[in-house]
Amino acid sequence: MQPNPEGAPRAYDTMIMVCALTLLALGLTTVLNSSTVMAQAQYHDPYFFIKRQAFYAVLGVGVLFLGRAINYRVYQRLAYPFLFITLICLILVFVPGIGGKVRGAARWLKLGPLTLQPSEFAKLATALFLAYSLTKKQEKMKFFSIGFLPHMLVAGLFIVLVGLEPDFGTAITIAAIVFTMLFVGGTRLTHIFLSLGAGLGLAVIMVLRDPKKLGRVFSYLDPWKYGQDVGYQLKQSLLAIGSGGLFGLGPGQSRAKLFYLPDAHTDFILSILSEELGLIGFLVVLTLFAILVYRGLLLSFRAPDSFGSYLALGLTLLIGLPAVINMGVVSGIFPTKGLSLPFLSYGGSSLLANLLAVGILLNISSQIKRPVLTVGRGGAEKKEMGGGA
Repeated sequence: MQPNPEGAPRAYDTMIMVCALTLLALGLTTVLNSSTVMAQAQYHDPYFFIKRQAFYAVLGVGVLFLGRAINYRVYQRLAYPFLFITLICLILVFVPGIGGKVRGAARWLKLGPLTLQPSEFAKLATALFLAYSLTKKQEKMKFFSIGFLPHMLVAGLFIVLVGLEPDFGTAITIAAIVFTMLFVGGTRLTHIFLSLGAGLGLAVIMVLRDPKKLGRVFSYLDPWKYGQDVGYQLKQSLLAIGSGGLFGLGPGQSRAKLFYLPDAHTDFILSILSEELGLIGFLVVLTLFAILVYRGLLLSFRAPDSFGSYLALGLTLLIGLPAVINMGVVSGIFPTKGLSLPFLSYGGSSLLANLLAVGILLNISSQIKRPVLTVGRGGAEKKEMGGGA
């Protein structure tokens, strides 16, 4: 931590860190509870998944504290290098021998015994790039060739590459981050709405041409009718949530994890948590995310400069949007799509990216100046010091 002018340590927004670490602890517990049966069947080691997740959690906490210690303004110089490296990684996932496929999806890079999912860092790279670019172009954001087109070209390239993996959920998340930040940055609404309409039209065409995606839409409209085929996952998710009742079946007592619910420790981990901890557990998770997002948005308003404001907004969206989409999917509000729940779902890349985002948010909060009342011989006197949001 950097000392403030008065010599006292800077104060960070502890609510953001407490919420993130509490969600991380809940995630580790639920990954353990939901994955032992599958891990035993696939790898003959009931703790295979939790050991890997715990490794990334420890690494991620280190990344969080590193992000908290580095002045966020440093990232202005790293915006383009990070964007370029992420782009290269998104391309490498399609290279045989380097990229890894699971169920036909090319989303991972092989790094010895470990794997890396570049699309998780693509969200971070997009938010960082937009924060830097919007700060530089604040007075020219109304111009199509300056405030809109360059951002859409870069974001469009990322969205296309992620969509080709295919990772439709992450592509939608990146698009939502881009449009929201451009809107806040002052881009003309005409440009946003026209491109948004074109994007939605393209998404509809993609869904209609892909039987798998179209099947997910049908299962979303009536999961019980298609409960034995395309709606099976959503049906089992709803059954798990419903069987949990108000207080749940108890930790480790989930029945859905016994090969009834696919991806129980990844995309649908919240269904298992709700089955074991009930509606109370679901509301706890919802409340933690709500507080984290609220503090992040508040931080965006109070950041010391434009770059900090845009960056805080982008990082908050990076965490909040996937959380909203995932919770909507597992409860049947949104159509099923592969998108993990930040901090809870199994996945090392997601943990690292989200915990780094939290660390940067904490550093931004430490740079905010807040008045402090000091009392001396001449009476009360106001000073400013670094503090939390």
